[in-house]
Amino acid sequence: MIITPNAADDLTASWIWLRDRNPRAADEWLAGIRNMILDLGAMPEAHPIAQESKAFDLPIRRALYGRGTRWRVYYAVIDGAVQVLHIRHGRRSDWQP
Repeated sequence: MIITPNAADDLTASWIWLRDRNPRAADEWLAGIRNMILDLGAMPEAHPIAQESKAFDLPIRRALYGRGTRWRVYYAVIDGAVQVLHIRHGRRSDWQP
């Protein structure tokens, strides 16, 4: 499991945004999304290929996390390893890599 620097920045920025609104919920969100990301390694092909995959030379998959408006976790399997590339809130527009 590899979390790219961009995805790590996305996690941090999202946690800070949530923390400013509800500190306890932010910590629960971070723990939950981290667990979901770790679970990607067990069955990386369980999630669909994302529309945004067209902009890449390899299949990019999208996992959803949360209730209501979900967070989108974009990842690829590269040389057998899951690499998390980007994380964004579901209300934001599609990812433009």
